[in-house]
Amino acid sequence: MKPLRSLAVSLFLFLAWHSIAAGQSWQPLNNQPSFGASTSLLLTNGTVLVQGNNGDYWGLTPDNTGSYVNGTWTQLASLPPGYNPDAYASAVLRDGRVILEGGEYNNGQNDWTNQGAIYNPKTNKWKSVAPPSGWNIIGDAESVVLSDGTFMVANCCSFPYLAALLDATNLTWTPTGLNKQDSYDEEGWLLLPDGTVLTVDCENGADPKHAEKYIPSLGEWVSAGDTGVLLSDPPTAEIGPMVLRPDGTVFATGANSTGGAGHTSVYYPPKDPMSPGKWVPGPDIPDGNDLADAPAALLPDGNVLLDTSPGYGNPPSTFFEYNGTGYVKVPAPPNAAHESSEGGSMLELPTGQIFFTDGSSD
Repeated sequence: MKPLRSLAVSLFLFLAWHSIAAGQSWQPLNNQPSFGASTSLLLTNGTVLVQGNNGDYWGLTPDNTGSYVNGTWTQLASLPPGYNPDAYASAVLRDGRVILEGGEYNNGQNDWTNQGAIYNPKTNKWKSVAPPSGWNIIGDAESVVLSDGTFMVANCCSFPYLAALLDATNLTWTPTGLNKQDSYDEEGWLLLPDGTVLTVDCENGADPKHAEKYIPSLGEWVSAGDTGVLLSDPPTAEIGPMVLRPDGTVFATGANSTGGAGHTSVYYPPKDPMSPGKWVPGPDIPDGNDLADAPAALLPDGNVLLDTSPGYGNPPSTFFEYNGTGYVKVPAPPNAAHESSEGGSMLELPTGQIFFTDGSSD
């Protein structure tokens, strides 16, 4: 489980359209936020929805040239009383509304809350969402918007293992996710082009390198083979992010809290969604770093931007690009020397830039 994240880093834009990594840089917003900026989501109208530190939400709107660097902030409606989560599930739905579910922390307390809320940008209002029937916790849950627009979320720590689909019209839930081999705790989910959802098991003691795929038409999980190297960190169950690259492969990254480098593996999806597919181990993260609970983002040229640290929760943060065969070290935000990668978040913008937040007002 994640310790409560410290809110003391920075907010910058990564200029990702340059072809040479050495020419890329971080650029501060000209209008810095007046609050600690953390998790961000891109709304369908181009505004960036950003969580503050007290259940408050803000919108960053680009200027009339489309520049987020010159964007302006507007305070939006706050979450319903009693709900202020950290480490939670979130997504933008097809109709433009925003759904939040659960949270490992709520109002600063480690309680794996089962609360949820949905936001309507047209009315600037939040509405509480009841949990699926029988769910006493949701916690730091996984979520994904499926190809048909349905929002799917897991219960992080239940047994039996629980997942559900949201009917966004009446805000009711339908159970799903049969045949899951281990709990959903600490996993990441990635929607594949064929409509299936890929995950790497984090709590599978019988097969710690095992991966699974959710088949929406069946409502169940099937094997996605073995990753070849251990991506989940056994002492903490943490893991790194997965990124779908333009060539159709998935670059999956790992965690390592024992002082060694994080492993990586590349997934080649099969033509038949019911088939496992193939994993090929990739190069370890350089300099003994890993991506435990860390962010990554796809750049316009197909490279993957990685925020790495030497062990879970340890500073400094070092940034690399993965280019399909190896790594290029790239500049880091000014505060990276004092923070771990676990505290950062990345959001891909329509401009080709990467929006980076870490809980601070810089």
